[in-house]
Amino acid sequence: MELDLDEMQSVIRRLNRARGQIGGIVKMIEEGRDCKDIVTQLAAVSKALDRAGFAIVATGLQQCLAQGDGTADPLDVKKMEKLFLSLA
Repeated sequence: MELDLDEMQSVIRRLNRARGQIGGIVKMIEEGRDCKDIVTQLAAVSKALDRAGFAIVATGLQQCLAQGDGTADPLDVKKMEKLFLSLA
């Protein structure tokens, strides 16, 4: 299933922000910054990636449920559930 690009704009922004955070983490390590600061930033980027994943799966589920005559293909819903649980 392809996701609607317009609906994914907030996810794209979140992922771009996470990309910047990862670059900052690499720089912190290279500069020998305090472990606590590095781990704090790692936790923040991890949460951002989790939220992006959840948003993608949620959008996919909505699209599955909205297809055609309003009934979802049970296999598509099961696939999305499996994807969702893989993020946990």
